[in-house]
Amino acid sequence: MLRYFFSKIGYALLTLLGVVTVIFLLFTLLPGDPAQMMLGQNETEEQIQTVRKKYGFDQPISKQYLYYINDLSPISFHSLDKENFSYLAPDKYSYTSLFTIGETVTVFKLPYLRASFQKDGKRVSEVIRETLPNTAILAISAICIAMLLGIVLGIISAITKDGWIDRAIQLLSTLGMSVPSFFSAIIFAWLFGYVLHEFTNLNMTGSLYEVDDFGEGSYIQWKNLILPAIVLGIRPLAVVTQLMRNSLLEVMSQDYIRTAKAKGLSMVQIIRKHALKNALNPVVTAISGWFASMLAGAVFVEYIFGWNGLGKEIVDALNTLDLPVIMGSVLVIATMFILINIFVDIIYGWLDPRIRL
Repeated sequence: MLRYFFSKIGYALLTLLGVVTVIFLLFTLLPGDPAQMMLGQNETEEQIQTVRKKYGFDQPISKQYLYYINDLSPISFHSLDKENFSYLAPDKYSYTSLFTIGETVTVFKLPYLRASFQKDGKRVSEVIRETLPNTAILAISAICIAMLLGIVLGIISAITKDGWIDRAIQLLSTLGMSVPSFFSAIIFAWLFGYVLHEFTNLNMTGSLYEVDDFGEGSYIQWKNLILPAIVLGIRPLAVVTQLMRNSLLEVMSQDYIRTAKAKGLSMVQIIRKHALKNALNPVVTAISGWFASMLAGAVFVEYIFGWNGLGKEIVDALNTLDLPVIMGSVLVIATMFILINIFVDIIYGWLDPRIRL
């Protein structure tokens, strides 16, 4: 088991290194000067050169990549020479010195995602810390809706196989998987937030926290969560419904189910006591994968509904070419996706020893 565990951890680290490399090259090789993006339109050539030297933009791509890896690594190396770009300053990040060799100090720190170009030098980690909880709440709410409704609809669809109810559920599931999230978001916001606002009392846009009318702080507005959570949960809901139906039909054809029927148990008892648990295995697999994907899929939903989460922050950063925020946000989402999938693999390996082989 330990060998399987460490192999998965090694795979995760290699995958993460690949993600970091792709993100760095993708955004570093974009046309445009990062120094000019930071300074705006009223910069002088002297100011541009100063910023380029300070952040290492004047260095070759290979050195910039090593500096980026050094910032992200928990254990990093820095020069004590103040003239050097990589000089370790307390205002750059918190750290704990491990040992010093010559002019190089080795430190332990949290991964440093650098500072925003457009938010007065605000750290990217702070931007993510402020917005990620809102995205997590949205994703958890959406996955709960998808899981609860999907399991119920899948059971109903399996019980009424080939009936009109089954066909209707299958049609809605197919429609839910085929409609893009941004299109669903626009339709739901317009229909329930504008046309039917008098009946639903829901807003077209709004985030979890709203500012008090008298400017005395903010308060939580839970009703703003309803529409984006439903829209974000539509596609996984359709997948869970299909998986639950097919899995339950397969389980219901097993010998022990026929034995339970012969004993006179009702259909509700058979499903609740015997079939449901075994039919949930593929659903759990799908839910774990979809939860990680939702963090990335929330980008369009958050932007359309005005939900102040990480997805909306990415769109705003793209509009202003705030590269550190984009790179840091994408890296955090990718890391969470990798960790969730590795965690699920390890759990499966623990539950079923055959998988480790």
